[in-house]
Amino acid sequence: MKEISKKYSNDEIEITWKPSVCIHSTKCWRGEEGLSSVFNPAERPWIKPEGASTERIMAQIDKCPSGALSYVKKNKEAESPQIQSATIIETFENGPLLVYGNIRIKDKAGNETQKNKVTALCRCGASLNKPYCDGTHTKNGFQAS
Repeated sequence: MKEISKKYSNDEIEITWKPSVCIHSTKCWRGEEGLSSVFNPAERPWIKPEGASTERIMAQIDKCPSGALSYVKKNKEAESPQIQSATIIETFENGPLLVYGNIRIKDKAGNETQKNKVTALCRCGASLNKPYCDGTHTKNGFQAS
């Protein structure tokens, strides 16, 4: 699957959204904890960095369980955030395994990819982007046993 990244920016940060990684948890925009002034899937573009302060946007992106949303501060050297604690694996209800921490994933060809922060791994078996979750579990009605 071709990796698509969409970028949105304001004067202070560049936001990146990777649709193939997104598990559609809706944590970015829905409910009291969401930030619908920035993240609104009913509008185009769906991300509007001018809708809140940079600090508030960064805090919201840090809550993204899949890591599909990320940011880089402008005028700073781009660096991959590192988690300094132990790796934690959490089961997302009727969804992926969320791995918090620094991990290295090796594909069947032996290629390694470094993942930091949060990685969502497919649990339903239907992702077109294995081993990563692509949100297919919501379409196929996956129910964990």
